[in-house]
Amino acid sequence: MTSCLQTFLKLFYTRITATMCHFYLFVVYCSYKSKEEDMKISVKVPATTANIGPGFDCMGMALPIYNTITIEETVLPGSGVQINVLAENASADEFSLEHIPMDENSLVYKAVELLYNSIGQTPSELKITIHTEIPIARGLGSSASVIVGGLLAANELLGHPADEAALLSIATEVEGHPDNVTPAIVGGLTITSSEDDGSIVYRKLDWPQEWNLTLCIPEYELATDISRSVLPKEVPMQDAIFNAQRMAMFVEAVHTKDSALMKLALKDRLHQPYRTKLVPGLEKIIENLKHEDNVLGCVLSGAGPSILIISEKNNLDKITSIVKDTWADLNVKAEVLSLPIERNGATVIKNEE
Repeated sequence: MTSCLQTFLKLFYTRITATMCHFYLFVVYCSYKSKEEDMKISVKVPATTANIGPGFDCMGMALPIYNTITIEETVLPGSGVQINVLAENASADEFSLEHIPMDENSLVYKAVELLYNSIGQTPSELKITIHTEIPIARGLGSSASVIVGGLLAANELLGHPADEAALLSIATEVEGHPDNVTPAIVGGLTITSSEDDGSIVYRKLDWPQEWNLTLCIPEYELATDISRSVLPKEVPMQDAIFNAQRMAMFVEAVHTKDSALMKLALKDRLHQPYRTKLVPGLEKIIENLKHEDNVLGCVLSGAGPSILIISEKNNLDKITSIVKDTWADLNVKAEVLSLPIERNGATVIKNEE
């Protein structure tokens, strides 16, 4: 009898122990899954158009085309950095994607690494996924979007160690200039300044709803480094004064909704004249649009080759016809879009599946 009882108790305790182990493993698994979900952050970042005539390297505007950057802290030791680019836009062809680094040399990783380093940490195993809708190498801030997206996602993962000022400084350090990253973070139309201590000062201008934006995106690419390589190291004093005058006019024109003043303000002597030769048909498009009463100006978007046209009325059909006909003579296809300004900046999305 005693032997049977001992056997029963032994089996009983074995079953109880096994059940408790299974329960413990289940709790650990659930905890791990919950932690895994918490470690996944997505950020939706708008495209940006920079310079906008006289505002070389200091003015930019957010537009409603988006890249989404997702960062996960993986739990697989030794997996390192994994970067995947998923192209949602047909313009992101194989050539574009081939020239995007998929390792620690990528802009998105450099931005993330700087943020981690600023708090004495080093990023270990990360999986970064970039869903691209912003056309690459078209002067629409695609690089700024991945820098900003990576930074904001990493900041969320780390518990918000960086405020807006720090994020702007790090993003500008990686990008090299603040005109794209600033509106990508805060939205709207911004004027910015990089200070000697690395800080970024910006102000938002209230873009008049009466003025329409038409974005013309040619099918070919123009790398920013090539577009910057044609710019002179020094410019004549007259040209510097000219742009300072136009920049002052631009701010006042936006503030007072003065269309006649904006027509004067959208001129430039610091970058667009030098880059025109890299954008076939640009001079002819500008010349043809001069005859349209409602058009206030036609400028390069960032480093090009995309073109931004500002008008008083949404005369999309007429503008599309002029642009496409001009480029068609040069065998260049283009997409022409009428877009509102994106007044909001990057948006954090937690646990996006």
